[in-house]
Amino acid sequence: MCGIFGWVVPSARALDSQVLTELTDLLRHRGPDGAGYWVDTSENPDWQIALGHRRLAIIDLSPGGAQPMSDELGRQLIFNGEIYNYLELKEELKGHQAHFRTSSDTEVLLKGLEILGPDILPKLRGMFAFALWDPKRGELILARDAFGKKPLYIAELPEGGLIFGSELHALTAFPGLDRSFDWDSLEEYLVYRYVPGPNTFFRSIKKLPPGHFAVWSNGNLTIRRYYTPPFADTEPEPIGMNEAVKRFTETLQESVRLRLRSDAPFGAFLSGGIDSAAVVGLMSQELGRPVQTFSAGFSESDHSELPYARLVASHFRAHHHEIVVPSSAVFDFLSEAVWHRGAPVSEPADIPILLLAREAAKKVKMVLTGEGSDELLAGYPKHKFEPRISQYQWLLPSILQDTTSALANRLPYGARRAATALRAFSVRDPEARMAVWFGAMSPTEAGALMAQSRPRRRLDPFPFSGSGSALKRTLLFDQTSWLPDNLLERGDRMMMAAGIEGRMPFMDVELARTVAAFPDHILLGAKGGKAVLREAVGRLLPREILKRRKVGFRVPVELWFRTTLRDYLHDHLLGADSQVAVMCDRNKLAQMFDEHTTGRRNHEKTLWALLNLEIFTRVFRPSLT
Repeated sequence: MCGIFGWVVPSARALDSQVLTELTDLLRHRGPDGAGYWVDTSENPDWQIALGHRRLAIIDLSPGGAQPMSDELGRQLIFNGEIYNYLELKEELKGHQAHFRTSSDTEVLLKGLEILGPDILPKLRGMFAFALWDPKRGELILARDAFGKKPLYIAELPEGGLIFGSELHALTAFPGLDRSFDWDSLEEYLVYRYVPGPNTFFRSIKKLPPGHFAVWSNGNLTIRRYYTPPFADTEPEPIGMNEAVKRFTETLQESVRLRLRSDAPFGAFLSGGIDSAAVVGLMSQELGRPVQTFSAGFSESDHSELPYARLVASHFRAHHHEIVVPSSAVFDFLSEAVWHRGAPVSEPADIPILLLAREAAKKVKMVLTGEGSDELLAGYPKHKFEPRISQYQWLLPSILQDTTSALANRLPYGARRAATALRAFSVRDPEARMAVWFGAMSPTEAGALMAQSRPRRRLDPFPFSGSGSALKRTLLFDQTSWLPDNLLERGDRMMMAAGIEGRMPFMDVELARTVAAFPDHILLGAKGGKAVLREAVGRLLPREILKRRKVGFRVPVELWFRTTLRDYLHDHLLGADSQVAVMCDRNKLAQMFDEHTTGRRNHEKTLWALLNLEIFTRVFRPSLT
């Protein structure tokens, strides 16, 4: 687990090695245990190659795991992540006459790329982003894991060069990089509350999509997909619940077991929900000893899950640690979180995760989490509703559906979930409906809020390309957009900001392949939502955890915006220095602020998104002209 940074530029624009050191060290928080730098022009005199690495040592703590790592062919590898099945791959590669001098998963990846080339990528069960320089071929190979758990940003230079790195701020600090704001991303952000990949708020910087690899050669970059999520096209198998639970349990247990491979101390994040509780329970079973667990809660008791986390920790005799986050801390650390994320913080829960990671880092260097369970196992209300929407829309004429949308806008202040469902039922286009469930506003509303109208850019069609049922298409979108561009991004940046690694057993390629074959009624069950998981851990977890209603990691922002943080919000959105007030219609901003703070309408999502956009412009200072 590390941070990587590098470039390939024409020799005429070659940079001093000190620049590589300085920009790589902007990622020091991702790798506090060591650093490596390599700059070369000897193999290809037309181009300067630079590779930088910051190391967080989890597997093979010896200097033998240091990077950049080279082989006998002169190739250089920098790698961020973990290959959980590296021991099995190592034995497979030995069958190809591979010889190993370290016990690191980095060397397994290096040898695998030498022997199998890109064909090694679908075999990897893990999270990764890497860069491999092959001097004989004159090629730079970049790749990102199947679900996008590890980040990789790319900026192509006008003269054919390339910059890449784990976090955005390392790229924006590169000398001479175009820092123009990507106005096309503004409306997308207002709709989704995150910028859908491969775009960012900087026009020159893109994300390498999950499940892709890129090859740069002599000024040309090609990007190819190596992994298609099984929810895109897997036909369901005619199996019953018992067989589904058996397959799921075996694969999840294996996924947890693989993620316990570590030469450094580790623990688990525990929220009090079924996902993280299941992970802690399976860890305890596998290890045969208590697990270190870490939880965060809020001083407002209505928004704290700490009692449930304590219940789970006590049930498994865990060594439990917890922190209580006051409302002031969320905004005290918001600018720092935006800097680490390289984007507006789309979810207030980023801050408690950041603070919890810093607390956990005092005890461990790695944690397992329950992230991704909802997006794999249909755990959100939308997964229950989506299969019913087409029937509803077939029965009701459009005029009544429009009435449904209007009714949503008139619901009481606290009826947030009901209003979201009504809006979703009124949207006929499935692609547009995906934004309704977790987004801030419709494209029409976002366009009206912007100070200047612009043509809409076509989004990457892949997240909307599933060929299965309405449920499977929704899960595909979750796994290819909502997760990599929002939740997994949050998990990586906030934990790595504290120098701690997060592993996610539910985000496993084999587990996804297993679950994709389940029929919809198995996934949803009679009541809807993670039925297979509940059956699988029914005898493992306390009854109170199995039966409790899904809450999520809620932060009471809607209350704070009306009370303690009202002035803070006003200063950022409507103050004299506000950039958002320039980007958006000031009168509409003022109306939205007034409706929320007086309790007439809940604009929590939109106001949070706008506040974070303002902070992003102050932290990164993109060129808005």
